[in-house]
Amino acid sequence: MKIGVCGIACEKCPRMTKGTCPNGELGCVPRENKFCKICTCAFHKAVKICFECADFPCEVTKQGPISFGYCQYISEKE
Repeated sequence: MKIGVCGIACEKCPRMTKGTCPNGELGCVPRENKFCKICTCAFHKAVKICFECADFPCEVTKQGPISFGYCQYISEKE
């Protein structure tokens, strides 16, 4: 199972299941990505996954695909 930068399993990501993932079978990885602000942000902050970032959850994670409320819950920040 691959885990995307946003923290969800690539196999459950709406873009992956619809076949519209800009990274194809590779899934989301931290890199410059005009289609995914989360990937680009992680690349610039040198983290592999959003949860590793001190600013998580942030305005970028509000864009999904994980609900922002869940991000707040797992980070214990409200």
